[in-house]
Amino acid sequence: MNIQQAKEHIRNSVKLYLKKDEYGEYRIPVVRQRPLFLLGSPGIGKTAIMEQVAQELGIALVSYSMTHHTRQSALGLPFITHKCYKGMKYDISEYTMSEIIASVYEVMEQSGIEEGILFLDEINCVSETLAPSMLQFLQYKVFGRHKVPDGWVIVTAGNPPEYNKSVREFDVVTMDRMKLVEVEADYATWKAYALKQGIHNAVVTYLDMKKNDFYRVETNVGGKSYVTARGWEDLSATMLLCEEEGFVVDETLVGQYLHNEKIVKEFTAYYELYNKYKKDYKIEEILEGTNSAQVVERARIAKFDERLSLLGMLLDKLESEMKENLEKSDYLTDLMRLLKAIRALCEKDVETDAAALAQKQIRDQIGSRQKRMDSMTNAGTLSGEDKRKHRAVIRFLESVEKKLRLDKPEGMAAVLGVMKTSFDMEVAVMKTENARIQERLHNLFAFSETAFMDGNEVLVLVTELTVNAYSARFIGLYGSADYQRHNEELMLHERQDDIMKEIEALEL
Repeated sequence: MNIQQAKEHIRNSVKLYLKKDEYGEYRIPVVRQRPLFLLGSPGIGKTAIMEQVAQELGIALVSYSMTHHTRQSALGLPFITHKCYKGMKYDISEYTMSEIIASVYEVMEQSGIEEGILFLDEINCVSETLAPSMLQFLQYKVFGRHKVPDGWVIVTAGNPPEYNKSVREFDVVTMDRMKLVEVEADYATWKAYALKQGIHNAVVTYLDMKKNDFYRVETNVGGKSYVTARGWEDLSATMLLCEEEGFVVDETLVGQYLHNEKIVKEFTAYYELYNKYKKDYKIEEILEGTNSAQVVERARIAKFDERLSLLGMLLDKLESEMKENLEKSDYLTDLMRLLKAIRALCEKDVETDAAALAQKQIRDQIGSRQKRMDSMTNAGTLSGEDKRKHRAVIRFLESVEKKLRLDKPEGMAAVLGVMKTSFDMEVAVMKTENARIQERLHNLFAFSETAFMDGNEVLVLVTELTVNAYSARFIGLYGSADYQRHNEELMLHERQDDIMKEIEALEL
């Protein structure tokens, strides 16, 4: 299965393991909660999906790589303690708590979240001294004499033996105590993830044309050459920072992330061409609808790969703006609920000074929001989007509290007016940006219709807007007559093709 299917399988398994009966007992007893074993090539995103599952389920996550653990660190260190049995004193050996189990308890204490996922990576690379203890751990969730807390699901991961010389193949007895989930690299699934994560557009457009370069592990005379999803993502992050600082992205840099000489040369050459297209076509002018006739003509006579690169750059710019606008909308929705709660609390207490009361309520909400952020951070489940939203809410509340403190408005109506005015200004900015993005989307369609006419590029444009989570949601919320028209035309065209195939099959 691909990584997205594996994620859904793990998510469903965790939900089942955490399902309780009417007495608060787990429906599936601990001894029957088989740990999941995610087996797949290196760098395909096994760790990333664990973070996503924990975030979506609102539970904690503790991750450990098993490659550095010895018997002592995993099971605990021995120490001598004194016991008394039937009047006789004895010295016996006890063990300190496992470093892994202790980490689980620390996360529970810091975050206040009692359930979670204990993710053990490279599980099939455990040291020889630790291997015999794994059977007991996998079935009973016990390391030495210390048990994983109830409510914590164990998920493990590892690479097949051909990718790692340290791999120890599990015997039948061990495998019979796990749920095996085999994962394969899949570009289409990774692309959806890449678009959401803001992977550099040059990476995505290059891989759209050369999908076979997405994941490759080969052995040749020079040794192993390899390119992984992790390599592309890490390269993307470095490229974005290099562009901010004006640093050169050359073969030396690319080769530090992609370990295949041919792909390094081809991608570096493409990136240089990509930057040339970006400069020549003046992306911002196209989206603003002020592009020249020469730009349209150049796009019209360009080769298909150049057209795809141009579309990719236009979509990347527009979809990033849609993402920011949607995040602003989500933040304002969250903020509106919060302000209504503050207003309700203030209206209940009419005897206290309105401004002082509102300031207190706002400070309480800031503290509560910060505490929630800290809890999610400690649990390892705070996503980038949630972090930005919480920070925006806190920043707004701080600005309103400061305004109330300095202006000292008198009366509840005046206090609520200050909060409403500040909120309405934020909404107005969001709506202005929304209208601007819709106009830029129209300009993109107008340019594509003129430059590409009825070519496949318009199909690519509509498809990309459909599969990208942010553009699909933006258009779904605010509409786009251009998108709707082309989408209906394409669907009709597909239906006509289906009808012609049916007629041909009848051999009339």
